[in-house]
Amino acid sequence: MILRDDVIQVGRLLKPYGIRGEITLLFDKPEYGDIDTEYYFLEIEGIFVPFFVEEMTFSSDAAARVKFEDVGNEAQAARLSKLPAFLHREATNGVSQQTPADWDAFIGYSIVQTNGERLGTIKDVDSATINVLFVVDTDKGELLIPATEDFILAINEGAKTMQMDLPEGLVE
Repeated sequence: MILRDDVIQVGRLLKPYGIRGEITLLFDKPEYGDIDTEYYFLEIEGIFVPFFVEEMTFSSDAAARVKFEDVGNEAQAARLSKLPAFLHREATNGVSQQTPADWDAFIGYSIVQTNGERLGTIKDVDSATINVLFVVDTDKGELLIPATEDFILAINEGAKTMQMDLPEGLVE
C-alpha cells in the first residue's frame, strides 16, 4: 500500500479536454513535467491509486493533456477533475523541493472583495486536505477561504493584493 510519505504532489488535474477522456494536468513546477513516468497516483477515498498514462500532449512547459488508461469519456474524466496528482518521491529526486507550493506564494497578500473592501491578509495555507484553504487574518478573527481559481478575479503582485469574488455567507 502506498502511503502519503511515499509520494509527493507534482500537480493537479483541472478540467476534461474533449470527449475522449483526456484531462488537463497542471504541474506545480515545470520540472515535474520533464519526469518520464508511466503513471501518476491520484488519491481516491484516501487511497493512492495509480493511473497509467496512455497518451500525454504538452500545451505549455507546466501543463499537459493526459489520457489515462480506462478513462474513456468526458464524464469519467470529470470525476477526476480538481484532484492532486502525485509521483513516488524517488521519481522526483532530481527536482529541487526548496520552492513553496503554488498557494504558499500568496502568504502576505491582502484579500480584496469585489466591492473594494479589504477582507484581511493571508497568513497561512492549510493544505492538509484535498481542499486547500487560505487562513486569513481579519478584524473579526481568523477566516478560512477555499484557495480556488474559481473565486480569484485578479492578482496584483506589486501591491500584494488578490481580488476575490466570494459566495454570499462565506465571510460572515
